[in-house]
Amino acid sequence: MNMQDLAGRVQAGHIDALHLVSLEGGIYVLEAQMGDRAYPVEDESGRPLSLRSVEHARQVLRGMARVPVELVRADVHDEMCGLLVEPGALGWLPLSIRH
Repeated sequence: MNMQDLAGRVQAGHIDALHLVSLEGGIYVLEAQMGDRAYPVEDESGRPLSLRSVEHARQVLRGMARVPVELVRADVHDEMCGLLVEPGALGWLPLSIRH
């Protein structure tokens, strides 16, 4: 899903939450939660949208309809083992996109 698709789905109320996932190396990616599945938000090239910081995410999401945003700290060990991260587990933090 690209940013235009995301904005339309948020406006229509189809997105339950956005996850700003903090990865190793100071990289953030955005996922859109719809039901029990999270979909990566992609750039114009179809690659995962790479964000530099929480502030960069705020800039990218500015003007979008309100939707809950959660900062997710990915655990490298869990990623390597293929474990799923559950909402509410250690590493999930509600985040305000609006100043």
